[in-house]
Amino acid sequence: MNKLINFGVVGVGHIGKKHISCIESDPACNLVSICDKKGLKYLHSIGLMQVDKIYYSSLNQMLSNKEIDVVSICTPNYLHASMAIECLSRKKHVIIEKPMALTVKDAEKIMLKSHEVNKNVFCVMQNRFSPTIKWLKDIIKSRRLGKINFVQANCFWNRNLKYYKQSDWHGKTMLDGGPLYTQFSHFIDIIYWLFGDFSKIDSSFFKFNANEYVEFEDSGLIKFMLDKKIFGSLSYSTAIYNKNFESSIIVSGEKGTVKIGGQYMDKLEYCDIKNFKKPNFDLDLQCNDYGAYQGSAANHAKIYENVVQALLNNKEFFIGVEEGKKVVGIIEKIYNNRKINLLNGDS
Repeated sequence: MNKLINFGVVGVGHIGKKHISCIESDPACNLVSICDKKGLKYLHSIGLMQVDKIYYSSLNQMLSNKEIDVVSICTPNYLHASMAIECLSRKKHVIIEKPMALTVKDAEKIMLKSHEVNKNVFCVMQNRFSPTIKWLKDIIKSRRLGKINFVQANCFWNRNLKYYKQSDWHGKTMLDGGPLYTQFSHFIDIIYWLFGDFSKIDSSFFKFNANEYVEFEDSGLIKFMLDKKIFGSLSYSTAIYNKNFESSIIVSGEKGTVKIGGQYMDKLEYCDIKNFKKPNFDLDLQCNDYGAYQGSAANHAKIYENVVQALLNNKEFFIGVEEGKKVVGIIEKIYNNRKINLLNGDS
């Protein structure tokens, strides 16, 4: 491969525009194709004026462009698996926005095809690049906290009716998957990355904001064991009033307690560790701001830096196809181990 990586982007919604911006900002990346079913008029309307010569109306058409090295898949959730397999079949590396797939079965198909054609799958779990989370990973790895007793994560966001009405797939179980896939898979990944696999899962789901556009829960409480020895819990909601409130994680061990909070696990809010001085993070971590609502931490540029290093310099990358499948598997287990399902206040 040359010292320049050629990218194609399929799906140019909010997150697709973010990927295009990252490609255009990285000197090692070159945008050679864009695919979106809404057409050139739509692309022009969102400010992509100079794309006529690289525009394709279908993925199959776009994949005929032999210049493409990597396809970034930024389409609705239910299309991720089929499009990834199509790109891999045409011998392209792929970047897949979360979730990698909506079922473990589909994730396995992606993994098998990736191995068959010897092409990489890069899963977008950009919160691993946040300085606070990387610091927490180091603290746990160095056993500064001693034996970990429990982990508690809270993810409280707002997704209002306008959010669900603006598309034909948000809120549909078979197309969207639910908040653990669409909003909070990032934080499932962080817990897994820091502490290992989930077991003994006990899930309860709630729907506080009943409406005809959303087929699944907006809130949940999950209890589980991590690496078979750490008690964990996750509380989440998209029913928070007006705007995102916080995404936080508390880790309690025999030698200390840490809380990372803020809206996007970007602030070290509490640090009391035996014989350890609290570090200072001089951060101004931005979120992905989509106007009507806000997404997760804006670390996508780090994803592209990681892809460049992996492809040009054979460096290790942060989350590949096996780990992407693992996150899908954890979410699937959570939904399959529901003990209580309270919708609209009825048990």
